[in-house]
Amino acid sequence: MTAAGGRLRVGVLVSGRGSNLQALLEASTRADYPAQVVVVISDRERAAALDRARAAGVEALFVNPKDFVDREAFDLALVRELTARRVGLVCSAGFMRILSPAFTRAFAGRAINIHPSLLPAFPGLHAQRQALDHGVKVAGATVHFLDDGAVDSGPIILQASVPVQPDDTEDTLSARILAEEHRLYPEAVRLFAEGRLAVVGRRVVVRGQR
Repeated sequence: MTAAGGRLRVGVLVSGRGSNLQALLEASTRADYPAQVVVVISDRERAAALDRARAAGVEALFVNPKDFVDREAFDLALVRELTARRVGLVCSAGFMRILSPAFTRAFAGRAINIHPSLLPAFPGLHAQRQALDHGVKVAGATVHFLDDGAVDSGPIILQASVPVQPDDTEDTLSARILAEEHRLYPEAVRLFAEGRLAVVGRRVVVRGQR
């Protein structure tokens, strides 16, 4: 499950504009980066993220959920596409569908997600709005493994904090969190590709952490 040069083959699931995908694509261009995005799959035909993939010379696929009888059948189709391309790690990057156990078990320990909060706080949709509504002083971003539990419940790999300013709106807070997401996600993929992540119970241990 390695690309040319022995790099980890990465598949990315997207639904929207793909700014986190862009961070992963740009990281893939570095000669010293141990992973390469080989396929991008979207559940939305006109997702801007697919255009980003094509512009980078990466295979871009639209898999229509309406072509399948239920969520599990759709997820199994994703598994087939990713497996056919020998993907070693799946990155969910703004993929707006809850993946069923049919998917998470097929890629157990090999699927990760990024979320705009300091999990376990504010899982699910509109995390930045939730943070502002609760009046927290610190927000942030989290990269975590996908599992069979509740939404955004998997073991945490990396986190970054972002202070909440008194005049923050959902948009301004989201923008600062997104900048951290773009830094965190390629780093988490790099750690996985280098074999430096170990899950011990509910904790993720980073070997050789500097």
